[in-house]
Amino acid sequence: MSDNMPNPARRSLLWLTLFAIAMAHVEASLVIHLRSLYYPDNPLALFPLALLSHRDLAIELVRELATVVMLLSVALLAAREPMRRFVGFVYLFGLWDLFYYIWLWLMIGWPTAWGEWDVLFLIPWPWFGPWIAPAAIALLFTLWGGWVWLARPGACFGRASLLLFVIGAGLALCAFLLPAVPLLPDGEAAFRGFVPDRFAWALYLPGLLLMAAALVMAAKRDTPHTDLRGAHR
Repeated sequence: MSDNMPNPARRSLLWLTLFAIAMAHVEASLVIHLRSLYYPDNPLALFPLALLSHRDLAIELVRELATVVMLLSVALLAAREPMRRFVGFVYLFGLWDLFYYIWLWLMIGWPTAWGEWDVLFLIPWPWFGPWIAPAAIALLFTLWGGWVWLARPGACFGRASLLLFVIGAGLALCAFLLPAVPLLPDGEAAFRGFVPDRFAWALYLPGLLLMAAALVMAAKRDTPHTDLRGAHR
């Protein structure tokens, strides 16, 4: 975060920050309403899992997709260059996810423990995991995205770093998807009352480390003939 950076970069990062924090509040508020509806006795306890109605599930699936579209749209508007847009999206996604948990904790006191499980996403099927796992990835994305946005406008992926990032993201994704795989053949009935008991840390941790290594490699690599005017839009 060098003092020599043009003001537009800092100003755009401020707007990205405000958007992510505000959107996280909207997300957390909706989740609180859903918990109050489906877990009226104890909104802090997600498991045993309550199954959403078909209508609410359809609404939630579309809302999740819309959330990703909104984050991506803001990133596309914030910059011109593909890498710059990726940096903006990563920063937005990370900060949004972090503040989602911060808002939940401030508003209802959840999570109540470091290892508490959460339902993270529903596409293509439910993602399960301790909330600290996605939060760690979100912290990595936020710190890296903010640093690169301000201090490394010419950063770019090489083949090695891109491959490492894809492999790392794939491992982490598998860790989140695996807990629900045994339930898929039995369909809807199996999910009602489900309690996860094992998270694939052996996949998640190497995935997190590979993503971190790839992002550091990308930050240290400069795009030839970087157009800083486009980067600092």
